[in-house]
Amino acid sequence: MMKTRVNGGGERRVSTRWIILLCLASFGLGMLFTDRFPDLNRRADSNWQMISQQRKEQELHVVSEDCTTKKKLGQDKDVMGEVTRTHEALQSLDKTISTLQMELAVSRSSRELTGSNGSPVITASSEQKKKAFIVIGINTAFSSRKRRDSVRDTWMPQGEKLKELEREKGIVIRFMIGHSATASSILDRAIDSEEEQHNDFLRLDHVEGYHELSAKTKIFFSTAVTLWDAEFYVKVDDDVHVNLGMLAATLSRHRSKPRVYIGCMKSGPVLSNKNVKYHEPEYWKFGEEGNKYFRHATGQIYAISKDLATFISINQPILHKYANEDVSLGAWFIGLEVEHIDDRNMCCGTPPDCEWKAQAGNVCVASFDWSCSGICKSVERIKDVHARCGEGDGAVWGALF
Repeated sequence: MMKTRVNGGGERRVSTRWIILLCLASFGLGMLFTDRFPDLNRRADSNWQMISQQRKEQELHVVSEDCTTKKKLGQDKDVMGEVTRTHEALQSLDKTISTLQMELAVSRSSRELTGSNGSPVITASSEQKKKAFIVIGINTAFSSRKRRDSVRDTWMPQGEKLKELEREKGIVIRFMIGHSATASSILDRAIDSEEEQHNDFLRLDHVEGYHELSAKTKIFFSTAVTLWDAEFYVKVDDDVHVNLGMLAATLSRHRSKPRVYIGCMKSGPVLSNKNVKYHEPEYWKFGEEGNKYFRHATGQIYAISKDLATFISINQPILHKYANEDVSLGAWFIGLEVEHIDDRNMCCGTPPDCEWKAQAGNVCVASFDWSCSGICKSVERIKDVHARCGEGDGAVWGALF
């Protein structure tokens, strides 16, 4: 037995038997509680394991998505880089092809005077193709005799001076004209007679007509390239005043450029109305009604380099002709590697505009009236324009180019 002390100093004995009974009772209650809630314990363990597994899976999914996203972004960047590099390579290839095509055209042009057997195909009065700096074609018509004479009396040299200009300065000037629809008509005979007097015509294999100016332009450049090996080819109308010295000096600044198109660039409206002067039958090709043409040089005067004239000569059969000659020329170059040079000195107005510029030391290359697409009443007025806006008759001879 055990003894226990109680307050007051007394002792009390506790039986060992009660201690044993208390221990057995506690063990029994523990076993009873464990047996009573086994499912609850298992569910708690199972839920904990499930939560832990889901958390691990979510963490793995987030990591996987992050890796996939980074990989996809990297792939996208690689694809875009490849696309950019491919695009740049194609652009470079296009430029190379364009250059080779122009070089091929020049090479073909150099062989145009001889056939496959070496015999001459086209000759200029039995002479070989001549070197020149500029070939100027003055567009004229059968009815424009007075205009031609007014040009001869002002800015265009005549007779021996014209030949000397070719010989000494390499500047060739010709009135360009085709033939009438009827062979050997009175119109053709009149031009033949005028040619015998002045020897300043370039006869084209072309039937004259106002609505055939685009075709005439193609034939002019093709013929000029065949006859003269020039650095520049110029087209000008017979009612425009030109300062030859300034024209030569202007073109000489662009001699190192292979493909240049020089003039006063404009972008006029595409006219769909059939009742107006410059109606464009193919207006629908330029988009909606009211649209403007692409940039091109105004038709009164413009210059192109040798390679471009050669391109026209080689591709003449397939170059499309629009209603307006200046638009057609611009269309032939719009898809090529061509430098468009907008030179406003090539479209000065008549006095006082060109006169003020001349007095300020800025002599114009060409002068005309926009309202008339040339000098209004040019036969009567061109001498006045020449007197007030001309560079001086000796300017072209003293110019260095």
